[in-house]
Amino acid sequence: MKKFLLSVLFLSSLCFATAQDIHFSQFYASPLTLNPALTGVMNCNTRVTANYRSQWASVLNTNAFRTYSVSYDQKIPVGRSDYFGIGGLFWSDVAGQTDFGTVTGKLSLSYSKKMGGYGKTAHYLVVGANGGVSRRGADFLNATWGIQYDGRSGPDTNIDPQENFNNNNFLFADMAAGLLWFSVLDDNSNFYVGAAMSHLNRANQSFNDDEFEALYTRFTGHAGGQFLIGRSLGLNPGIVVFSQGPSFQTNLGTNLRFLLGNYRRSNQAVQFGVWYRMANAYDGSGAANAEREEQLFASDALILTGRFDYESFSIGFSYDINVSDLAVASNGNGAFEFSLIYMFCGPEARSTYCPRF
Repeated sequence: MKKFLLSVLFLSSLCFATAQDIHFSQFYASPLTLNPALTGVMNCNTRVTANYRSQWASVLNTNAFRTYSVSYDQKIPVGRSDYFGIGGLFWSDVAGQTDFGTVTGKLSLSYSKKMGGYGKTAHYLVVGANGGVSRRGADFLNATWGIQYDGRSGPDTNIDPQENFNNNNFLFADMAAGLLWFSVLDDNSNFYVGAAMSHLNRANQSFNDDEFEALYTRFTGHAGGQFLIGRSLGLNPGIVVFSQGPSFQTNLGTNLRFLLGNYRRSNQAVQFGVWYRMANAYDGSGAANAEREEQLFASDALILTGRFDYESFSIGFSYDINVSDLAVASNGNGAFEFSLIYMFCGPEARSTYCPRF
């Protein structure tokens, strides 16, 4: 029980101390939260995505971390072979027993410039940016603090934690920018590499009006591709790296894509994959853990994924198997995630192929 409570306290303190961003195991299925330069990068005219993630329900029960995201984007032809991308993004994240939550709405823009290629081969450089407003808040009446634990089974709420906040909710502006390069080799083979910087304006995150605590800028690097390695078998590898203040995280892995029907004329496939996430280890203060300072990275989760593609429709599922020290409390149960992508194609004035996300 003591180890369980310490784990819960660690998770809560991490969330409050670093204000770390949301993340999806299926990062490739949430393009606008990953990099604004992905706005409008698609084979069709319009794209709608939805994502849901529930994390650590086995530890926090009804106080599990819950993340929702929806986005809309489209591409607009410019000149002979270039594109504008325009879209909007909304996401909500609620964490722990204090309902520590963030709600964000953004507009996203991009410009795709063709750098070379011919026929079904194309090379593009994309620049993108987004901006919007976020609201962050928490219910501190439901909070418990380390000083209230005296080794018994639960917190002593009669002890004054001597923590005072005069602003439970606040608004702040948020801006990001990114770059993307993608090369399309044919209908079923492509690769891409991108980078983004989020929270460029480093808005104040303090719950006290007379204090200033800047939101860490997040640096994102990602790469991936889709390759046909057999008549009906494809490989979709990927990697993403996040660095935000003292926090560092890497996801990498691949999906096997089994093509169905006439693979040259349709987008019908079933995918299964295995991914791995690792991060650096921290104690509750946000500093490197002195007892494990020789270990730069720690294993966090093994991620099993599945996805079904049918023409313009894709639905994906993933499950995180927790392999960190928290597995003692979570019994290995990490997070469940659901993703949905639907693209409206219709007639296109030109035949330009893009990576599939």
